[in-house]
Amino acid sequence: MSKADTKVKAEEIDRIIMMAWEDRTSFDAIQTQFGLTPGEVIHLMRREMKPSSFKMWRKRTQGRWTKHEAQCRKRQLTGTRRFRAKWQRG
Repeated sequence: MSKADTKVKAEEIDRIIMMAWEDRTSFDAIQTQFGLTPGEVIHLMRREMKPSSFKMWRKRTQGRWTKHEAQCRKRQLTGTRRFRAKWQRG
């Protein structure tokens, strides 16, 4: 059992996966809410997804500046950063 496994409750895994797929949700937002580093999120995604889905997700997120809060600030995004997908409650 890895360090990330002990931090995350089973019911939170689906929410983390949804947030990781969301383009506008940064890894920093996931870390703030769940305490997982980007490396731990990648490990969780690799463990929970089919290999083809994981490869598609990694290709999509690598180099995507919206997944990194510091790069978003550099580009001066307008509006408020979201911590969840718009279809999630709360």
